Amino acid sequence: MSEDYKFIHLLYVPTMNCNMKCTYCYLKENTIDLEPDDTYLQTLQYAVAKFRKSNVIPFNISLHGGEVTTLAPTDFRNIIAFIENYYQQNRKLLEANGFTIGRPHIKTNLFNIKKHIDTIREFQVSISGSLDLPFSLHEQFRKTKGNQKTLDTILENIALLQDIPNKKKVSATIFKEHYEKMDEIIQDINYLDQHTCLDMNDFNFMIGFTTDADDLLTALTEEEQLQFYQKIKKAFTGTHLEEGMNKSWFAEFTPAYCTSCDNCGEKFFLLERNGDIYSCVRGQKNKDFYYGNIYQDSVDDILKQAQRKIFENHNHMTFNSECATCQYLYLCKTGCPYVKKMYHQNTSYTCKLQQAIYKDHPDLYPQDVNNKLSVYHYIQKMHPLLTKNYYPLTHIQTDDNISLQHIIESDEKLKNIYRADAFILEVDGQEYALSSQLLKSIRHILYITSHTRVKLYIKKDVLEDCDYPVNNALYMMLLSGDSVVYGDEQREKQKHIMTHQIYTDTLKSRPSDKQNFYCVDLTNILNLYAQDLSQDKPNNLFFTTSAWRDYHYMKQKNNAYYHIRAMNLPFQNIEFFYVLNKEENYE
Repeated sequence: MSEDYKFIHLLYVPTMNCNMKCTYCYLKENTIDLEPDDTYLQTLQYAVAKFRKSNVIPFNISLHGGEVTTLAPTDFRNIIAFIENYYQQNRKLLEANGFTIGRPHIKTNLFNIKKHIDTIREFQVSISGSLDLPFSLHEQFRKTKGNQKTLDTILENIALLQDIPNKKKVSATIFKEHYEKMDEIIQDINYLDQHTCLDMNDFNFMIGFTTDADDLLTALTEEEQLQFYQKIKKAFTGTHLEEGMNKSWFAEFTPAYCTSCDNCGEKFFLLERNGDIYSCVRGQKNKDFYYGNIYQDSVDDILKQAQRKIFENHNHMTFNSECATCQYLYLCKTGCPYVKKMYHQNTSYTCKLQQAIYKDHPDLYPQDVNNKLSVYHYIQKMHPLLTKNYYPLTHIQTDDNISLQHIIESDEKLKNIYRADAFILEVDGQEYALSSQLLKSIRHILYITSHTRVKLYIKKDVLEDCDYPVNNALYMMLLSGDSVVYGDEQREKQKHIMTHQIYTDTLKSRPSDKQNFYCVDLTNILNLYAQDLSQDKPNNLFFTTSAWRDYHYMKQKNNAYYHIRAMNLPFQNIEFFYVLNKEENYE
């Protein structure tokens, strides 16, 4: 079986030093001077090797800060050379998996790049600079720690990039103070376009947000964000910068950026020089977005922590029901979990702006014609306890207008058997509310290994839904993805591997960390049958109770319509691939 790689975007912070004290710096007092040592490179080398050993492959390594250009010239060159060599050594693997090999990339305030210009030229370093627009506010908000103005130096440094064929761009963050000087912003964009080597079609606006009551700048309201966008569009439509205005200028609010992930903890990681790993530049130095330390924690634990932290932060506020009717949920995924947590809201802080951008470009961002399925898929992964509220029911009608859903709704016992809150499967800390495979419109498939922790939670009242709960039992059925032909019917069906029952009193004796639920650890049970599971097709795990199973078959016997509609196993299930580790041998 081929190796199963996980590809991640890795931001690396080789130093926390910064030569500036920008008014709205997200790191604030954390931009402290560090004593120079060899860890600026050693940490990245160690982390990449440790990730690589676990088949976790950075497809992009970008340098962030602090301010990376505060490194000594030799140190800066060494780290750029390492990244370039990494790309070349892994070119074949990355390209085979659809990734384009770029240049080493830095995020910089542009104030100190002159001393690194030889390295930038030698390796064609890709540069993303930041400044304030309009320039009048740059001089006010972006000063050195010695309180010196910086704009003239930055413009001089940009001129040094004139003849270097690297990718170079700038971005500007917009608060209300900037928004109130719209005419100046438009004027200064034109100045940069006409008087510098920057291609201003490749430029980014970012919408600032505040995190503390004592922040010195004011965040735009959603209406002001929308007005800002409309004014920019009016100013540049019909000019040679219209292409940029329609594409890169507002790209942060499109699926080109990280907000298009269900769970960004599966893909984005920021590594600091001391080995600490956070979600990204927004979550840096925030305990709620801290994933662990590469020197102290295993890669597996870091990945699990990342998934869990982002999941928890999205669930800090519940899912907004209005998002369920928005046909752009598949694009925004409710926005950045960090800002949602800071603002105590459950929608993207740029929701109206995003919708306006999508509507202006229907060829790029069409409305989702399968919105209910997309919503269900998102809910199932990110808010699994709400799954039952967003299930896209399929009503398969017969000639006499009797559907499975109609039969279920007419029978109180069947309502319980098919309920979507009875069983919750927890896989490495991620919860999945289970529902019947007969009612599902889409499939959700997990990946499990012998090291995956699998627990099942059973709502207590489930086992009491019978005359004699002490005789009732959790009923599990494990089926292989491989098929066999069964019985006189000669029907081809998934091969049954095992049936396992755990009686009520036994479940009661097991500890549970979830109120009103029993809990059973399935890890060892599944591992017992690892050699019997399909390695290239999804396997199937079903859950019900012995009482519910008996009622299901009695109902099939007594009701021909139900028998036809529910011929296959109707119980709550999950499908999964089981990946054998290389060191395991069951022969």
